[in-house]
Amino acid sequence: MVVIKRVSKQKELDGIKKLQTANLKSKISLEESSAEGFLTAEYTPEFLRLMHEASPSIIAVDGDEVVGYALVATKAVRAHHALLSDLFDSIDSKSFQGRLLGDVNYVVVGQLCVAKSHRGQGLVQRMYNFYRDELADEFEFLVTDVDEKNPRSLKAHINSGFQVIDTLTYGGALWHIVLWDWRKTPR
Repeated sequence: MVVIKRVSKQKELDGIKKLQTANLKSKISLEESSAEGFLTAEYTPEFLRLMHEASPSIIAVDGDEVVGYALVATKAVRAHHALLSDLFDSIDSKSFQGRLLGDVNYVVVGQLCVAKSHRGQGLVQRMYNFYRDELADEFEFLVTDVDEKNPRSLKAHINSGFQVIDTLTYGGALWHIVLWDWRKTPR
């Protein structure tokens, strides 16, 4: 039985790192990345620990194995990873419903992944609902970006309540900035 929870042990951070490494775009075939989705950013164990210390991430655990995760990236960690720093800077410059996001308290999904063995079981929705239940009292919005070449991920985000609010270009790719407005989402 899969349990959704927040990271509480080093072993769980190690499980995130293992799952991340197995799903990096650089480690899988083009066919697999097109069909299954992929991860772009690789985080060091030290950075994962820093993120956890700021606000523990959301994980899906089957027995002792981490089979999914949604990383919690707060503004406190933005300066410690170049890619996340650029993402926060880009989000800060965007507006949503007439408000500059740089003036709003939001949190970023630092990365989302579900193990191949557990895809199609609704874990993305379950992790995001748990994310909202845990953090909606602190933040108005949940924001992230999705590579346009990863339609599976974009569909999963939209099905979870996100909406595309803008795009940005970096690393030679077009990214959709997606936002989930927690002010209007019932819990």
